[in-house]
Amino acid sequence: MARRDQIAGRMAEAVVKRLVARKLADIKDEPRAREVVRQILSENFLAEEKIETEVKALLLENAKLIKDSASDYQRLFTLAKTRLSRERGFIL
Repeated sequence: MARRDQIAGRMAEAVVKRLVARKLADIKDEPRAREVVRQILSENFLAEEKIETEVKALLLENAKLIKDSASDYQRLFTLAKTRLSRERGFIL
């Protein structure tokens, strides 16, 4: 979890810095803006992790079928993740 927060923090810093530099947003409290962006990114990462966990469980439940069909696990993982994300209104 600390790694995810670290990445979100660096991304938030870059986003706020670019918004200010390009004058796309008038930000009065940059530390607060960075914190808000970091929180949104952290929540997004967590939601994606939950979807990935559900996909892994789904593929494990159907492991025998997958093995018998000689399907590519990574391709099925990506397809299932995309489908679950779309059903939940989550944009990857």
